[in-house]
Amino acid sequence: MKVVIVGGVAGGATAAARIRRLDENAEIVVFERSGYISYANCGLPYYIGDMITDSEALTLQTPESFWRRFRVEMKVRHEVTAIHRDRKVVSVQELDTGREFEESYDKLILSPGARPTKPKLPGAGIQKLFTLRTVEDTFRIKEYIEKNHPGSAVLAGGGFIGLELAENLRELGMEVTIVQRPRQLMNPFDPDMASFIHAQMRKAGVRLALGHTVEGFEERDGGVDVLLKEEAPLHGDMVIVAIGVTPDTQLAKEAGLKLGIRDSIVVDDGMRTSDPDIYAVGDAVQVRHAVTGQDALISLAGPANKQGRIAADNICGGASRYQGSQGSSIIKVFEMTAAVTGINETNARKAGLQVDKVILSPMSHAGYYPGGRLMTMKVVFERETFRLLGAQIIGFEGVDKRIDVLASAIHGGMTAIELKDLDLAYAPPYSSAKDPVNMAGFMVENIAKGLVKQFHVEDVEKIPRDKSVTLLDVRTAEEYAKGHVEGFYNIPVDELRDRLKELEPGKRVYLICQSGLRSYIAARILEENGYEACHLAGGFRFYDAVMNDRGLIDSAAPCGMDQG
Repeated sequence: MKVVIVGGVAGGATAAARIRRLDENAEIVVFERSGYISYANCGLPYYIGDMITDSEALTLQTPESFWRRFRVEMKVRHEVTAIHRDRKVVSVQELDTGREFEESYDKLILSPGARPTKPKLPGAGIQKLFTLRTVEDTFRIKEYIEKNHPGSAVLAGGGFIGLELAENLRELGMEVTIVQRPRQLMNPFDPDMASFIHAQMRKAGVRLALGHTVEGFEERDGGVDVLLKEEAPLHGDMVIVAIGVTPDTQLAKEAGLKLGIRDSIVVDDGMRTSDPDIYAVGDAVQVRHAVTGQDALISLAGPANKQGRIAADNICGGASRYQGSQGSSIIKVFEMTAAVTGINETNARKAGLQVDKVILSPMSHAGYYPGGRLMTMKVVFERETFRLLGAQIIGFEGVDKRIDVLASAIHGGMTAIELKDLDLAYAPPYSSAKDPVNMAGFMVENIAKGLVKQFHVEDVEKIPRDKSVTLLDVRTAEEYAKGHVEGFYNIPVDELRDRLKELEPGKRVYLICQSGLRSYIAARILEENGYEACHLAGGFRFYDAVMNDRGLIDSAAPCGMDQG
């Protein structure tokens, strides 16, 4: 059996190694357009910022090392230009010499990945405009910085690459501005949770121009003007475009393979394309979202590796199946960590799901053990069934641990209530006896049993400010004096039982505290005494972060940007 693989990196290289482990006699040839067959794509921004100083550390395998271990022919700087399905051959061009030849196959794996999305805008081809996707891109950016010592950069795009680049360029001492049309960074997160990411970026000195449309680029004064719609331009010594990626599927399209959303390659759960002898893996393929069941594009290294392994298994006579992508991901945001899994509230509603959520602010470990820090967790679930749909966590240490537990729970089909039953490891330096994941489960259980009613940040402005309801802040007087929601008056929770006569019977009571815990306790006190009560999910801390962020975005002018 002869297997030809188009593209290396995560999916293609994984498939090649797996095929060899399953079939010692298979002939395996990999054609890679770039000069690197397998590299740490996710580590590229950290090389630019000198967090990784050895360029060779980025290349996980070389053609020589792959041959020594796996006897796989890895041909770099070779581009497959056409697939001739009727003859089962591919046309190949050797890029360094221009030589063209054909290569036959019994099975073909397409792992072309995705290319940076380049806007078709005036000035998009100027030399001081960069993208970051390959090792070669990384070296170009690194060389430009070392040679020209730019003092400022404008990043168009606020996804994973944009944020990682922003951090690393700031570490080099550069002034950094992120501009994009969406009003939030990191679309996998809901806007309310993204407010914590925005605050951290501003704290680190990154300027944010959110909600602004880029209309072109012009060279000026040795740098680049980023032209904005109806706003003054942004100027930087260099510009990096990181507005996302597009499946690189021209080869599949010309071969007549079935394509899906954004021209991605349609595959079945065995990673077969519409041609049974051609498989496809990685960022170029359309997958099923594991939570919604809908078609999706999810460009992450983990799924690509799994898909490469599954394609290899099936080529070698196995019956492996890809169960869909959940979108679990994590990112370092300076000293903070942000992580997500499953589907967020915004996309769940777009998918037509009836959803609810809990928001909590637990410590990373036991409060009495030194060094614990707050994290913010948002857990999204289906309203009637309590099926666990997704989670977002932003904080410091311990975020990665909790998001992986929640990802496993979603994969296992658990309900949000069942999180309370998970038997998780505990010692004071690492967690609490009631882990944050357990706490989320307890909160959902209380909702399911009717023990607590919630209102949310988006509901605050809709609450009547008249005598038909009672608005109560149950924090301490000192906390209340530092800031509170207009219309809410103060009775600390520990005084509430003694001051119940101050509350008029028959009126619904809306409760606020700092994080949601004391207001929950106050709600139970009131409910047990005959009042109808509900409390603000996430508390004043969450409300204040979201509202401050919205204000900064609304008031920011591109010439100065919002730095908080």
